[in-house]
Amino acid sequence: MSYPEKLRELVELFEFMEERSERIQALIDTADRFVEVPAEVAERPFDEERKVPACESEAFVWSIPRADGTLDFHFAVENPQGISAKAMATILRETASGAPLSEVAEIPEDVPMTLFGRELSMGKNMGLMAMIAMVRTEAKRASG
Repeated sequence: MSYPEKLRELVELFEFMEERSERIQALIDTADRFVEVPAEVAERPFDEERKVPACESEAFVWSIPRADGTLDFHFAVENPQGISAKAMATILRETASGAPLSEVAEIPEDVPMTLFGRELSMGKNMGLMAMIAMVRTEAKRASG
């Protein structure tokens, strides 16, 4: 399976983190880099078809085509306490934007478990997996 190189590198980095506190801090640090969807892409109230199903933090996903045929991904997370959703949005924005569509379409949906381990509840993991599913769908649609 081939998925974006930047994401593979990040997964490898997280796999070396054995301490629970280290993973939690990495999650928080990543969430701190969250960038809200720009106004030129979407404004509130957001279109419900962009809403991630099963996400407790009310996340939304958009993709914008680049000239080279890849996509830029943008996210909104409506829950200000949605640290895990903000972290996953940041990871996807930084690793899937500009990556080959065929690789984005192959991002494993279990990446949240790989990155954050058992630090997140099943409900949170379900929402994060749904974010990945939406990104994958956008890549498949754009390559179609």
